[in-house]
Amino acid sequence: MREGIHPAYGPVVFRDRAANYAFLTRSTMTSEKTIEWEDGHTYPVVDVEISDVSHPFYTGTARVLDTAGRVERFERRYGKKG
Repeated sequence: MREGIHPAYGPVVFRDRAANYAFLTRSTMTSEKTIEWEDGHTYPVVDVEISDVSHPFYTGTARVLDTAGRVERFERRYGKKG
C-alpha cells in the first residue's frame, strides 16, 4: 500500500439507538463522540439509524407483498395472453 493516501483504520463502536444495541468493530469512520466500552477502553462512537437488530428483514417483521394478487389483477385488467 502507498503511504499517506489511506484513511486511518481502527476500532469504532457502532450504536443503534432505536434497539439499544452497540457493537465494536474496525472501520475508517471517525466521530467526535466517544464511549467507554466493556473492556474499559474509550472508543469513538457512530450512531446509526438501523442495524441487524432493528432491521425488519432480520427481525422477521418484514411485510410480505401479495405478488400473486397483483399478477391476477394485471391478468384481469389486460387479459391473459397465450
